[in-house]
Amino acid sequence: MGLRTISASLERMEATVAESIEEGALVFVADGEDGVGSVRRLLPDEDALLVYIENAGDFVIPARGVKAVHSGKVILDLDHLSRPVLEAIGNARRSEYPH
Repeated sequence: MGLRTISASLERMEATVAESIEEGALVFVADGEDGVGSVRRLLPDEDALLVYIENAGDFVIPARGVKAVHSGKVILDLDHLSRPVLEAIGNARRSEYPH
């Protein structure tokens, strides 16, 4: 498979993922885990999502930062997220567990 074919495949996958994401969808780091936030808005011009992460605020998540979308859930791909987003995710549930 050539580089152009891989690139085209990734673009189609990202477009499909973006089309199936709805505003208000819950955001998770893995299936079976507690949610860490929700989709505020789709940003098609930036090929990204605006996501509210609990206890941290809004962050722009690039399409490549989405691993899967199903059942009204958005599963993030931690390998493609910036350090500030990862830190926010790490603190998302902190207020629920005071110790």
